[in-house]
Amino acid sequence: MGPCCFSAQDQFDNLEKHTQWGIDVLEKYIKFVKERTEIEINYAKQLRNLSKKYQPKKNSKEEDEYKYSSCRAFLATLNEINDYAGQHEVISENMTSQITTELARYVQELKQERKSHFHDGRKAQQHIETCWKQLESSKRRFERDCKEADRAQQYFEKMDADINVTKADVEKARQQAQLRHQMAEESKAEYSSTLQKFNHEQHEHYHTHIPNIFQKIQEMEERRIVRLGESMKTFAEVDRQVIPIIGRCLDEITKAAESINQKNDSQMVIEAFKSGFEPPGDVDFEDFTQPIKRTISESSLSNSKDGKSESRFSSKSKGKLWPFIKKNKLSLKLGAGPEDFSNLPPEQRRKKLQQKVDELNKDIQKELDQRDALTKMKDVYIKNPQMGDAASVDHKLAELGQNLEKLRLEEQKFLGWLAEVEGRLPVRTEPARRQSGLYEPQNTLTVNNCAQDRESSPDGSYTEEPSQESELKAPPPDFDDEFDDEEPLPTIGTCKALYTFEGQNEGTISVTEGETLYVIEEDKGDGWTRIRRNEDEEGYVPTSYVDVFLDKNVKGAKTYI
Repeated sequence: MGPCCFSAQDQFDNLEKHTQWGIDVLEKYIKFVKERTEIEINYAKQLRNLSKKYQPKKNSKEEDEYKYSSCRAFLATLNEINDYAGQHEVISENMTSQITTELARYVQELKQERKSHFHDGRKAQQHIETCWKQLESSKRRFERDCKEADRAQQYFEKMDADINVTKADVEKARQQAQLRHQMAEESKAEYSSTLQKFNHEQHEHYHTHIPNIFQKIQEMEERRIVRLGESMKTFAEVDRQVIPIIGRCLDEITKAAESINQKNDSQMVIEAFKSGFEPPGDVDFEDFTQPIKRTISESSLSNSKDGKSESRFSSKSKGKLWPFIKKNKLSLKLGAGPEDFSNLPPEQRRKKLQQKVDELNKDIQKELDQRDALTKMKDVYIKNPQMGDAASVDHKLAELGQNLEKLRLEEQKFLGWLAEVEGRLPVRTEPARRQSGLYEPQNTLTVNNCAQDRESSPDGSYTEEPSQESELKAPPPDFDDEFDDEEPLPTIGTCKALYTFEGQNEGTISVTEGETLYVIEEDKGDGWTRIRRNEDEEGYVPTSYVDVFLDKNVKGAKTYI
């Protein structure tokens, strides 16, 4: 192959690499615009969420706030921000339709055109290479025939000069030489014709075909560059088109801000909160130079003292209710664990279980309503097949049946626990569970009153009437005046702390996991056990936090049930 062929091939390789790079640039720009559209969509979404987040909630106190001009201006700002977000969505949509979609289609067309041009180039290159090979073959054949003709001529002359050779051999050699000369002439003519043809094809190749292909590739590349520039202009134009609308949104925000009237807002506050009372008159001068009656002073002083002592007694008696309230709150905090609420006092546990049963009943009723509706729908389908397929409802009915079965099993489980709790609650004829010899008769009323106060407390632990509570069951095991007893309770066993408990409420005691302590009062069904660490430290801990080991003779030693 001639050096010119190799030079053309090298140019094709360079152009192929460059045009591929151009396509890569277009695809990179398409990716850039796609990411820009995603940013615009996300920004618009965030703006809409922001506007929605601060919109006033219906039927709420926030709606009343928007009677003030400043709040109305803020609402207008939120609405304009929503419109502002819409313009960013328009940017994203226009960039997608006018740039990314169009460029993606153009890139596919460009790839096909590029492939066609380089296919034509390779085809032209292969054609000129074939012509070159034909020329080389004709040339070699002509050279070979010439050499054969020379050798035949020399052999003839040699035979003709030899007197020992017969005339027939000489004639044969002469004919062979003539044949070889004739073949050489034919090869020469063929070589000349092939050479002329190659020169013509080569001229056409380098002056017509290849320049035309290069021109097409150049035009294709220039169109790509122009298209990229037009896309960049469109990129800017899409933004520019929404600028007037965004400007109007900003103008509306400014207009809303300028509409704020501080005087009217202040007047509305005055109208809303003015009392209508007349201002008080002047304070009269009190003359203390007149003699003061001692009896009045002494009477006032004695009344004041009585009031103070009464206040102290009231605060003291009221302070005794504090441990009960604290205990209830603590019990509620600790009662978030077991499914059967076994860590709660009996009445609280009963209430929680009843609440759970009511919830399950509502769920069951909801499922039953759905099943009835589907059953009616199935009946309609059976009577009127053109309205729907009755078999399509069977799967949903079977699913509802399974859900009902699960809910009923769950209800039976909680009903069992509820029956267990209600069976354990003391009845009217049972003796009080905590009548210990350490309780004085005059303290009984106080304990009952404390229990009643706890039942009516906002904790919602007990809901029965106070009179029924005192009649139906003994006073609950609360933290009472036992801490003030002069004689400490005897130990009835030991216990080991299973978990660490921080006794931060009054009447409780802190324990550490693994610690061994003395039991001085067993759990009476309220989930609390009274323990002692030493003579100065004792209090209640949750029964589930300790492992209790009672003494064997504890029944004989105990004076309470």
